Amino acid sequence: MKDESGVPSCLHQMLWDENSDLIDRCLYHPFVRGLGDGTLSQDSFCRYIAQDAFFLNSFAKAYSLALAKTESTDHAKAFHGFIGGVLDELKLHAAYAESLNIDLSNVQPYAETLAYTEFLQSRAWHGELSEILAAMVPCMTLYRHLGTSLMSKLRDDHPYRDWITSYSSDEFAELCQGLERLLDEVASDTVAVRDAYRYAMQCEFDFFTAPLETASLN
Repeated sequence: MKDESGVPSCLHQMLWDENSDLIDRCLYHPFVRGLGDGTLSQDSFCRYIAQDAFFLNSFAKAYSLALAKTESTDHAKAFHGFIGGVLDELKLHAAYAESLNIDLSNVQPYAETLAYTEFLQSRAWHGELSEILAAMVPCMTLYRHLGTSLMSKLRDDHPYRDWITSYSSDEFAELCQGLERLLDEVASDTVAVRDAYRYAMQCEFDFFTAPLETASLN
């Protein structure tokens, strides 16, 4: 695959560039802006953490189903590492749950959360490996982008410091790059891959909206 200048490009970068409109909408979403400057209400953050924990459990299952579909030992090892990365994220959420008194044992998912998790599970069970990866890459790459973009707003007393530092860390970047490489190796530029990537990115935007909309109803 080559860009307009004739220079070889990679699928994950092409998909990222083609969805720059949604990526910018996520970066400048009121939830993300409040998370970045520390003005996001603790109630909204708690709702988000509960929903994200529910989502991450589904994300881990999607990785497991993808692992079962691969025939490459190297790819299987990569998926094993990705699952470990999700478990590390869940540890962060568990720490937040303990400090903020969030009950993660019986989370009732929002409609936006269910739309995202059901989409992931559908692709994981019935889609090709390329579609599964295309549905999962946006979450990882977007969070890396948000984490690194918000680092400039970080201060010692920032209420969401752990969130920002986790998603801007070298360890998280390594996981993202590994998943992007796997997408490039496995997938081709197809309508199904493009659609899965685009829909997942839209789900990310909706996911950030839900905690704020719920707050306005209370």
